[in-house]
Amino acid sequence: MAQIKLHDQRKPLELWKLIGRCTVSCISVLFSQLALSLVPRFFSASPLFIQLILSALVLLVVVGLGRCSKRLLGVSGSASAFVFFSILFLWAVYLAVLRPAVSCLMDIAFNGAITMLIIGLCSIMSSNPGLVTYGSSDELVESSVAEVEAHNRILEPSASVLCHECPTEGSVLGRRVRYCRICKGYIKGFDHHCPAFGNCIGQNNHVLFMVLLVGFLSTEASYVVCSSQFAAKSQIVDRTRLETSLSGNLAISTMLFSIFQLLWQAVFMTWHIYCICFNIRTDEWINWEKYPEFQDVVHSQQGQSFNEMRFKNPYDKGILQNVKEFLGF
Repeated sequence: MAQIKLHDQRKPLELWKLIGRCTVSCISVLFSQLALSLVPRFFSASPLFIQLILSALVLLVVVGLGRCSKRLLGVSGSASAFVFFSILFLWAVYLAVLRPAVSCLMDIAFNGAITMLIIGLCSIMSSNPGLVTYGSSDELVESSVAEVEAHNRILEPSASVLCHECPTEGSVLGRRVRYCRICKGYIKGFDHHCPAFGNCIGQNNHVLFMVLLVGFLSTEASYVVCSSQFAAKSQIVDRTRLETSLSGNLAISTMLFSIFQLLWQAVFMTWHIYCICFNIRTDEWINWEKYPEFQDVVHSQQGQSFNEMRFKNPYDKGILQNVKEFLGF
């Protein structure tokens, strides 16, 4: 067995680059939200479903423009900064526009939810996902070089590696150290690299990631309720003013934005719950053909010239045990 030394290849961004990317992200949030406000401005008579579709199209156009500016001007933002400034924008609209029309109970619920969401977001951005480094403890990872080259074509022991610090050779976490090409690091229990959080999701922050998903869903759901209360009261008082004022347009457009986020994040949450219940990581599900432990080779019968490779999950121990393992019990 060849020994491969692991080290942290991740390099922090220079301060001026970080400030520049955050500035671009802030401008992108303002531009996208103002663009979304045009939907209720010009299509106020359309059903909510139509306005939701139009909002999705506007977001696609904004994303396309952002990619074009990146290619032409060489400037790009940060996905995590975009998420952070989007949360701050929704909070600002709530405080400036929606709050007077919202009940006291919903006001407490929303402000509490968004405060905890910001704290959690900052925590996961700076968290260690389970980085395996080579340092004073002389941590080494043993992996078959030939096996790695056969599956990855380059020397990245992301297939099936064994960490010496794990208690037993057959331990689950010992065989689940994967390589992240974006972070250029080896992560225990690697699920995926999350651009929205600017960090990998691994063994150490997977639970926090799921808690944050619940936080996003609850915050956006409470915002939809608050904006609905505002729209209902404003339309009773002066329907024309709601349709023509910038504050009214922002209230409706941010509600549409929150609904859109709720829809795809609910699907995203469902997928990760499925992965937890069956003890499978997103990376392993997508790239299972790279990892030998997920390959069940069915040998060809007489007359056939090839072997069939099927998927198998060696880590599935039943839903209850899988959930306990995820929670660290």
